[in-house]
Amino acid sequence: MKMTQTENNTTGYAPEKKSSRRRMRDFGLMTVGVVAYSAGIGLFLDPNALAPGGLSGIAIILNKVTGMETGTLFFLLNIPVFALGIWKFGIRFIMSTLYCTVLVSILTNLMAVYGAVTGDPFLAALAGSTLVATGLGLVFKAGATTGGVDIIVKVLRLKFPYLKTGALFLVMDAIVVGASALVLKDINKALYAGMAVFINSHVLDLVLYGRDGAKLIYIISDRSQAIADRILEELNIGVTYMQGRGAYSGKEKDVIMCVMRKQLSPRAEEIIKEEDPLSFMIVSSATEIYGKGYKSYFSEKL
Repeated sequence: MKMTQTENNTTGYAPEKKSSRRRMRDFGLMTVGVVAYSAGIGLFLDPNALAPGGLSGIAIILNKVTGMETGTLFFLLNIPVFALGIWKFGIRFIMSTLYCTVLVSILTNLMAVYGAVTGDPFLAALAGSTLVATGLGLVFKAGATTGGVDIIVKVLRLKFPYLKTGALFLVMDAIVVGASALVLKDINKALYAGMAVFINSHVLDLVLYGRDGAKLIYIISDRSQAIADRILEELNIGVTYMQGRGAYSGKEKDVIMCVMRKQLSPRAEEIIKEEDPLSFMIVSSATEIYGKGYKSYFSEKL
């Protein structure tokens, strides 16, 4: 079977517009996700002074120092981030994120009126981070973000593509958690916030991608070139063409094979659906991947 690695990294077409039903579904997912996210912040994390990273964590710290409402601080902190996002990615990219951010700010302030659901910091970290992660997962599935660090990381990846997204998030969250220990002078709260960061990361992965590791995708389509171009450009991952031939029709066509981290697979599947809804796609789990961008061939199994 002949295999060739694609080299073209440009596209010459515009993505298909979302249908009205799809837009309504995404709007519903964003709204439900924002409600869950705001409940995690306003009812659990903020009242217990737990700052689990990101701009929401910074807003919680500033709330304890200044007394200004956390939701309002979250929105103000996002203003320069929005400006950066518009400059780098355009106004259309930022519109859904703006909606989510404004709604988070309003709902967080409204929920803060009710105070803490629990005064136990362990339970607050557990419930709050679970709600935040679930909300983020729904927002991400709708193709939006809640602003803040997500946009900053995206910009940094443009400038320094060799930096890993997960590592950038981890560093930023660690800085915020460390700052909460210094500013609030409570190491116990900082440790609970660190636990919340850990829980948030795992729950978010579970909501978005299930329990599988990396994904191996095979795509058989009459629009293989367009699909491969978009995967290369939008996801920045390698794509391989394999020469296939239908047993019944005898027709030869390119079969796309690509492997990616599980975080990218929902977007890859969306690209395939948008380009060719009639394509034949096989998605499987890939638990061990060796090569550039993954494990070293000589690394030891842990």
